Amino acid sequence: MLDANPVINQPLDHPLLEEKGIELSIKRLDWVHEFVPGNKFYKLFFNLLQAKQEKKNTLLTFGGAYSNHIHAVAHAAHLLGFHSIGIIRGEETLPLNPTLAAAKAQGMELHYISRSQYREKTTPEFLENLKTLFGDFYLIPEGGTNREAIQGTEKILEEEDAIYSHICVSIGTGGTFVGILKSASPHQEIVGLSSLKGNFIHREIETLLEKFETEPKTHFSISTEYHFGGYANYQQPLIDFIWWFFETFGIVLDPIYTGKMIFGIWDLIKKNHFPRGSKILAIHTGGLQGNEGFTFQTGIKLPPLSR
Repeated sequence: MLDANPVINQPLDHPLLEEKGIELSIKRLDWVHEFVPGNKFYKLFFNLLQAKQEKKNTLLTFGGAYSNHIHAVAHAAHLLGFHSIGIIRGEETLPLNPTLAAAKAQGMELHYISRSQYREKTTPEFLENLKTLFGDFYLIPEGGTNREAIQGTEKILEEEDAIYSHICVSIGTGGTFVGILKSASPHQEIVGLSSLKGNFIHREIETLLEKFETEPKTHFSISTEYHFGGYANYQQPLIDFIWWFFETFGIVLDPIYTGKMIFGIWDLIKKNHFPRGSKILAIHTGGLQGNEGFTFQTGIKLPPLSR
């Protein structure tokens, strides 16, 4: 299976934190694996183990043209000797963007479908058609969120993380948020910052908690105020913040998930949302491969991807 690198909690030092009496550290999941970093390492770990146990030779999954999940599955499959198939939303556009070019270079077979077809991806009829096309495969859902993924994301928090009063994490499909809820200590508050526009995410999380039989033993909240226009959207203040954060702390963020999350945390600290004496741990969920694609798509330069 995939081997993890050591993950550190990097404390930040800044006058604002001193003024507010707040401690803030970043859990550097972006360092956990060179090719399968961030929360994707945890989401895929037990899925890959299950695929091996079922003696599957092919992994099949879904994603958009700039998907971190597609990128991670392609690299994990290549490293472990699986064939991989990516069902990509939308038409093929050449030249391939950096995400899909990297996935293809790792041997992933890219299969494009229309957006209307993509909406049917979880129906039995659609999945049977995929089996007719591609034969036997191990299915990993879009974003990687299933029971095995939750089992993996439960491992993100470690015993020493019990010192923190607040755990903050970005929300996309919700799998990482739910895994952290399952493993958090009762005294901790879990704060999810949604990268998606709309309050529907509250119901999505409730559905996941029911589906995976999770009764949180700790308080949690979800903020929907820092989406910057919705998933994959951005505004100039977010780009400015990502550059400021890099120049101040040397940590690279992405504009889809971690940039929005850290912007939100910083704003909440300014607004005295967190009580004096709070110890906050923000989960850096990776996703930095998407920065090259973001620049490819928008022409906007982001901080360099260096450790």
